[in-house]
Amino acid sequence: MDDGPLWWPLQRLVDAYRDGSLSPVEISELAQARIAAVNPTLHAYVLPTPELARRQAAAAEKDYRNGSAGPLAGVPVSIKDAFHVEGHVTTLGSLAHADDVARHDSGAVRRLRQAGAVIVGKTNVSEFCQSATTDNLLGPDTANPFDPSRTAGGSSGGAAAAVASGTCTVGLGSDGGGSIRIPASFCGLVGLKPTFGAIDDSGGFRAFSPFISVGPLARCIADARLLLAVLSVEQVRTAVTSSPRPSPRRVAWCAKPEGRPIDTDVGDLAATAVKHLAACGHDVTPVELNLAGWEEIFGPLVLAEEGERRGHLLRGRHQLTWYHERSLMAAEQLDPRVLTRARTDLEEYRKRVDRYFNDYDVIATPATATTAFQLGCRPEIIAGERVARLWGAFPFAVPFNVSGHPAVVLPVGFVDGLPAAVQLVGRYGADTSLLSLAEQLEAELDVRPFARLSPRLGIP
Repeated sequence: MDDGPLWWPLQRLVDAYRDGSLSPVEISELAQARIAAVNPTLHAYVLPTPELARRQAAAAEKDYRNGSAGPLAGVPVSIKDAFHVEGHVTTLGSLAHADDVARHDSGAVRRLRQAGAVIVGKTNVSEFCQSATTDNLLGPDTANPFDPSRTAGGSSGGAAAAVASGTCTVGLGSDGGGSIRIPASFCGLVGLKPTFGAIDDSGGFRAFSPFISVGPLARCIADARLLLAVLSVEQVRTAVTSSPRPSPRRVAWCAKPEGRPIDTDVGDLAATAVKHLAACGHDVTPVELNLAGWEEIFGPLVLAEEGERRGHLLRGRHQLTWYHERSLMAAEQLDPRVLTRARTDLEEYRKRVDRYFNDYDVIATPATATTAFQLGCRPEIIAGERVARLWGAFPFAVPFNVSGHPAVVLPVGFVDGLPAAVQLVGRYGADTSLLSLAEQLEAELDVRPFARLSPRLGIP
């Protein structure tokens, strides 16, 4: 696959632009051709943006010639359709916004433009990002590049499918309840939820406000690091190169957070990955984490915001997905006392989880409880135990949205041809340090997921 530049790591692609061996215009056209080839199967994109991409690629080519190219100049990037791109529709996965043209870029998109990125299209989302699978009434569900009969996860499922299928180098996503990490896990990607509040998306869509982070979906840690640097307006030059080998870390390994069931093979792969950390000299300690209580905080606060911002849609002219309609109806019935308690408990929950970092530098857990399941068929039984339909397949991400800590997932292997992943969680603000440890593990595992893509997609 290294023969195809759409699969190259970001830095290799930029280096080829700089030495003139590749043209941003050429790669932009390749990306659009790849989108046309795979999107009828995957439904990753709501809106390809070929004209915008051509203009940006031509500008990037000129910038390379005159020495003013930014860190992402000419790099194909997809944008989750929860972010505004000026002059293009932002559907938010809803019929209610199917024709709404954005009058400005949201903050994250503005930074990507300034860095020279080539925006190849808007990627599919669940309605108002309210589901961990990417299904809405605008069209078919987003499918998984490793098996198109299965889900890509959500709500950044379109972004994950876009990156994993080779239509772009990196994708912009957002994570309010696992919405980057769940699809990254299902699609064999690196997915980073930065520290809560670290990246501003001024002028953007608002949901999951107490919990959400803007972040990257990428095929390797190095690419995620560079996108993080651009989004957070760090000094990019120091973020481009690989990080130094991390000093020994104290790692808390929790194999079954809250005792929740997990498929045996998925859990075993995550456990094996953590053993690699121990072999690298890190101090790995099995622990039981007290993460209970996140549902009682997360649910009421999300519902209250949905009711406030979008409750009027219940009486509107547009049909809603069953899950968003149900959410708005639940918001109308929300007990004010439950909401008050959730607001009070949020700060204590964050302090409680943060106390683990007095004894440990990193927390490791499985990323999800299963691999990607059949479209429209969330599992009801996992490892012989009945689970709740809402969170049963992916209960390990949301606690760290509620706590606000940075968390990254990376692939650790395959179960029946489908990717599985481990999750690493770091201290507040220690995002780059967390990525250094993840990069060391990535090198040790040497998982190469994209050799196993569905033959229905092919490799350009």
